[in-house]
Order: sequence, then structure tokens, then C-alpha cells
Amino acid sequence: MTRRFGLLPALLGLPLLLSTGAALADHPAECLVAEHELVRTFSLPHVAKAIAARKLDIVVVGSGSSGLPGAAGAKGAYPARLQNALAAALPGVAVKVTADVKSRRTAAAMLRALPKVLATVKPALLVWQSGTVDAMQGVSADRFSDILEEGVARAAKAGADTVLVNAQYSPRTESMISLAAYTRTMRWVALQHEIPLFNRFAIMKLWADLGTFELAGAANKLDTAMRVHDCLGRLLADLITGAAKPGGPD
Repeated sequence: MTRRFGLLPALLGLPLLLSTGAALADHPAECLVAEHELVRTFSLPHVAKAIAARKLDIVVVGSGSSGLPGAAGAKGAYPARLQNALAAALPGVAVKVTADVKSRRTAAAMLRALPKVLATVKPALLVWQSGTVDAMQGVSADRFSDILEEGVARAAKAGADTVLVNAQYSPRTESMISLAAYTRTMRWVALQHEIPLFNRFAIMKLWADLGTFELAGAANKLDTAMRVHDCLGRLLADLITGAAKPGGPD
């Protein structure tokens, strides 16, 4: 089931206050290592309008990898870090990121939750993280694609843009399950619907390959996990602001 959308037009003349350059300068060096993995191809028109109106609401829908354990988990996870990074990059804009994150949740379960979430939050942007749980449960790539496409369509009907976020990378997970088909599917759906994909898998694999972060045992090292989530939040903010700037993304 494929729905082909026309190329989203660039929004010119909006008084966007995007200080992305300053935000990048403030990023830790370990985050900037993966900056080139951001693919800025498609626009986020609803986000651009929200920024122009100085009120940006975002909802992150995901599984357990979008959160962190412990009392400080919510504040340290990438949805909260995304809010902080966007607030810094968009002075004068009220930014609120709501996280709807539950462990072991498939894309189908997230799709069922979307109508209520979209109606309650009324976001300008849906950040949809998925892939790992579907791979673990053996959901077919075709079924996974259909679910993603339906979710993107529902978000658009509700007046929200979508950014897809693929699975996280860890050496242990890669040795146990195959994520390649789900990563390709998310890339294909993003291209078909002309929406951004935040390639979390490639970013984290690069960090692992370069030794930027020790990810093999990161699940047991909360400090490392929080640093990874901080970088993910910052880079995701860069992707969003780049896609919402006047004239569209680079």
C-alpha cells in the first residue's frame, strides 16, 4: 500500500529564528562526529508554520529504546534532550516535546495509539521511532511498511509532519536479530512520502566503529546511555530545524 505525495513546497518568507549554527557550535565534539549522517532532503512545512507562530508542539512515539531507566531516565532520554536543543536553537519559540514511549511496542501498537495521541497533543510534528520490536517478533517487511504508511497518512490528516527514526545500533542486538530489512523499509517509506528519516542506526554504528562511545555494554552504563541520548537529541534537533528553515532543507 503506497501513497505518493507531491514534493512538499519550500516555505519562503516565514520569520523563522533558526540559530542552527550557534547550536552546532555548542554541541560536544562526540556528537559532531556523526553530523554528516543527517540527510536534509525534505521539508517540514507544519513545523515551519508552528515556528513562525512561536509555538512548536512535538510528540515522540516509540518503544523502550526512546527512553532510559531510573528516576532521571525521562530527563536524560533523547525526547527531553530534543526539547532542550530546539529551545536553544529557536529563541522566542515555546517548544514542548511530549513522549509516548512504551517498552516492547510494535509499530502496529503505535499505530493504534496514534489517533488519541494526535488528538490530545495536536502536534506540528510526529517523531516516530520503530523497527526493533517488529524485527524481534518477525513482522513481515511488507506489513511493517503498510503500518508506517498508514501512520504517516494519519499524521498528515491531523496536520502534522512526520520524521521517522529507525532502530538503535548495538553490537549485541545486531548479533541476535537482523534489522536490515526494517531499516530499508523505513528509508523507502520516507522517500515515498518525502519525509525526513533520522538514521539513528547509522549514527550509532559510526560511533561504535570509531570508538566514540562504547556501545557493547552501554545498556549497563547509564552515563554512556545518557551521553548517547544527549547527542541523538541534539542531532535530531539539527535535522528538524534544517528541514523547517526558509527555502527548505539543503
